[in-house]
Amino acid sequence: MSTITPVTSSLTTEERAAILDAVRDFAQNELAPHALEWDAQSFFPRDTLRSAGELGLGGIYARDDLGGSGLSRSDAAAIFEELAQGDPAIAAYISIHNMVVWMIDTYGSDAQRTEWLPLLTSMAGFGSYCLTEPGAGSDAAAIATSAIRVASDDGGDEYVLTGVKQFISGAGEASVYIVMARTGEPGARGITAFLVPADTTGLSFGAIEHKMGWNAQPTRQVILDEVRVPAANILGAEGQGFKIAMSALDGGRINIAACSLGGAQWALDRAVRYVHERFTFGEPLAERQAVVFALADMATELHAARALVRGAAAALDEKALDASMQCAMAKRFATDAGFTVANQALQLHGGYGYLHDYGIEKVVRDLRVHQILEGTNEIMRVIIGRQLLAD
Repeated sequence: MSTITPVTSSLTTEERAAILDAVRDFAQNELAPHALEWDAQSFFPRDTLRSAGELGLGGIYARDDLGGSGLSRSDAAAIFEELAQGDPAIAAYISIHNMVVWMIDTYGSDAQRTEWLPLLTSMAGFGSYCLTEPGAGSDAAAIATSAIRVASDDGGDEYVLTGVKQFISGAGEASVYIVMARTGEPGARGITAFLVPADTTGLSFGAIEHKMGWNAQPTRQVILDEVRVPAANILGAEGQGFKIAMSALDGGRINIAACSLGGAQWALDRAVRYVHERFTFGEPLAERQAVVFALADMATELHAARALVRGAAAALDEKALDASMQCAMAKRFATDAGFTVANQALQLHGGYGYLHDYGIEKVVRDLRVHQILEGTNEIMRVIIGRQLLAD
């Protein structure tokens, strides 16, 4: 299996094509053949994810000094689209893991980067991101998990974290958790990000959630019962947590939008093949105008969504002033379009689309949650509208 060679400048067309070929090969040979089985058995494919790390997918846009691949957000979006054609659920988990890696790479101290990045970029260990709480979903600034500063036994300072995080992907499997907790005043400015190792006393997990989709990745509560971490485990600075969380979500929204593109493209390709093979009333479905129109609309929606995702990824690379708004636009449009296209592909398959063995219903279930996570699509509209009004 080829590996992604770390780069520090823009890729040539040939280099980019070679990387995407390697990722496509991985998705088709290591993900796609097992996707239905993993979904049916709710199996988390640790060994396959470690193979993804060997390929260079554990730190796609992290710096290359500690194992990252150093690619751009535009390259990453193309990579996640290819991965999702193999299995949207696993592609989405790799996206979340990469978000954690980027946060440590960007905001971590030299000691934090040295401790965690080699483990995470290789995917010998996994990362989880803990923001959402049972009573604070879309209103992330309202989190109640507390972090109280106390003196440690050795005379230094440490923080005692208490609270519950909800809907955490990779919970119970990760080596490190980035936990957002309240260290100060109510609202966004009182939130701090902490690195919490998996073996920390007081850290535990709820039961694995039974979900509509994304069954190949575990989702659980993360429970912090007077978890003590040294002050050196603060990521960034005290009070900077909300800013860190929001900056990470810009990239996460692009990634999850790209995962929607990949899953929907897979479903569209299967629908095109199916309507050529399926005959009704003496002629193939492909000869029926209603089917032709449906396929045309599906392809058009995906093409438009892909253009938005690419534009937003480029804006993030260029640090454009409206990058956050573009990321919100791309996430809203691409995840809506992706689910609609996959659902229409199921409809074109008729009763067969509802069968597990055809794979279409799995993609529909997997893509549905993309309209909710990384900020619901209603919140994306709030971000876009407020930015327009502010401008």
